[in-house]
Amino acid sequence: MADPESEPSWRRLRGAAGRLCGHAAFWFQALAQPTIDLSLRTHPGHMTRIIESPGLSLPRDELDRLIAQLRTVAAKTLSADELTYGIFSGERERLSRAIVTLISEESTGHPVAFNALSVMQVELDGASVDLTHLGLVMVDPDARGQGLSWVLYGLTTLVLFLRDGLRPRWISNVTQVPSVVGMVSETFSEVYPSPRPGARQSFAHLQLARGIMRQHRGVFGVGDGAGFDESRFVITDAYTGGSDALKKTLADAPKHRDPLYAEFCARELDYERGDDVLQIGRIDLAAARAYLFEQVPHRSLPGLLVASLILGLQRLVLPVIHWLDDSRAFGALRPRQERTR
Repeated sequence: MADPESEPSWRRLRGAAGRLCGHAAFWFQALAQPTIDLSLRTHPGHMTRIIESPGLSLPRDELDRLIAQLRTVAAKTLSADELTYGIFSGERERLSRAIVTLISEESTGHPVAFNALSVMQVELDGASVDLTHLGLVMVDPDARGQGLSWVLYGLTTLVLFLRDGLRPRWISNVTQVPSVVGMVSETFSEVYPSPRPGARQSFAHLQLARGIMRQHRGVFGVGDGAGFDESRFVITDAYTGGSDALKKTLADAPKHRDPLYAEFCARELDYERGDDVLQIGRIDLAAARAYLFEQVPHRSLPGLLVASLILGLQRLVLPVIHWLDDSRAFGALRPRQERTR
């Protein structure tokens, strides 16, 4: 006869094992799928879905349902006639370049937050590179303070980084919100501009910023008439290309826990005119480690699994994989050219 006192422990163990298998399956799919469409329980009572290129991968009815969910979150802070910016337009072309991270209540399916990333191609040192723009983040005011930031600002870029063989990946961010400036500065590597010690503008930063402003203003709703200060990476009069409803005052903009970022924004940006800062950084092994150990809650099994994976690959497997892969660049090594007759 079974010991009654052992049954709760057994159920907890079985539940933990089930969650572990689910998280392992999530990361296996993330690395294997050509186009991401994954769901994961990231918080108690919340499910997170990551959908890559929904404009290409989803049928019309599912795409309309996704857009309606995004509008439900945005409508908590914007009026209906202002929901025309970027992904809210419903245009397949815009949504074909997007990667949407949507957090919903597990019991009801009600959406509470989302992040809409975009992948842009920009020239760097004469070659075209993929750059991930962090895009629009919105959270239902009733759901703020529930620790959703680590999902909205880092999880999807981490999945892309892992799927790309842990090769460093450039990211960009356009904002006037001190809390977002701080989140980006503390999550990614080589971020410029940033008030953190050691932040500096490299020639790579400048090349990418020029390419973004020349080719991709529409991704973040900045009109052709907006200026760009290359010395400070500040977009002047930025709210002229469809993002007007997102303009804030410094008093209204959410603050970071470190006042350093609010002081930086107050010093660098003219809020009355409507300035934004264009931040450029990278996700690499150092950024991934910092994200996992400092921002992902310790109780999160996905974070622990990926931490182990990254450390193992970094120390034992990753250099060998990169060295043997003759189809892609690795440091000074260049891909093998096909012979022509």
